[in-house]
Amino acid sequence: MPANTKKRVTINDIATMAGISKTTVSFYLNGKTERMSSKTQERIREAIAKTGYEPSPIARGMNAKKTSLIGVIIGDITNTFSNQIVKGIEGVAAEKGYRTLVSSSNHSRTDERAYIDRLLAVGVDGFIVQPTARFKEISQVIEAAGKQLVFFDSKFYDFASSWVKTDNYEATFRAVTECARKGYERFLLVAAPPQLLSSRIERTSGFVDALEASEVGFTQFEIENDQVDVPKLQEFLRSNIDGTTPTLVFAPNCWALPDVYVAMREFYPMMPDKVGLLGFDNAEWVGVASPSVSVVMQPALEEGRQACRLLLDLIAGDATVDPHQVLSCDVQWGATTL
Repeated sequence: MPANTKKRVTINDIATMAGISKTTVSFYLNGKTERMSSKTQERIREAIAKTGYEPSPIARGMNAKKTSLIGVIIGDITNTFSNQIVKGIEGVAAEKGYRTLVSSSNHSRTDERAYIDRLLAVGVDGFIVQPTARFKEISQVIEAAGKQLVFFDSKFYDFASSWVKTDNYEATFRAVTECARKGYERFLLVAAPPQLLSSRIERTSGFVDALEASEVGFTQFEIENDQVDVPKLQEFLRSNIDGTTPTLVFAPNCWALPDVYVAMREFYPMMPDKVGLLGFDNAEWVGVASPSVSVVMQPALEEGRQACRLLLDLIAGDATVDPHQVLSCDVQWGATTL
């Protein structure tokens, strides 16, 4: 063993040094000393002082009834929407003396289940989850463990579950209807397959229903593997934009919007009269881009805050927070649309 490597002191070492059982040491560490003699307590204190022993917070949390830890599982932690959600959760959690353990499932059901098992082992008091499409059976695992659960950005909007969401469908329907009213005659959808997340399903449905109501069709470019192939997209745009028919490109995936915007560079001079672009979120850059981008903006920070308030209310058993919440999106119109 290297000279600078120090063996970690365990609860067994303390028990051996004090000449008592491991269970007695565990009781002492967890404050259960009512039936423990002062002499035994003193022996434990001396052993801890001599070894510099520090209990593992995770190990203690596994045995504690309350850990003040919240498990958060995000589909993709890399995008701005998720960052704002987590920031909102952590802000409210910290105010109430809680800490968060954040995991990213990458929309994988296998990874999702693995993270849930680990967080249950740690002993989190509850979960806030952006679930995969087949999360129902996993939610039953959480409920069976006696833990509280709040969904966000989820398809499970029944009255038996607790959730916070935004009005993705309604906001998309309103924004696309307004674009049709303003004069766009041809519509292009640039999006990833919608089946993974309910938010994708809602936005696609809102887009399709708005065009049907306006008696307008659309052409779709499907983003494969959640990565925008910019050259391939540019070819698609060139073949579907003629420079005379007012054409709107709708990019409902916030993580894809920057690449879609770059792919449309050659069409900037035609904006907004002949070519339009409507996306989602990306507040940090869409307003200062040139041309500025029209986007449907989700209240992600507030969604995270409300999800955390709801979970903490469920943990406390207060039943004072509405368990079914729909937050309104706003449209931030920029120079890429009429």
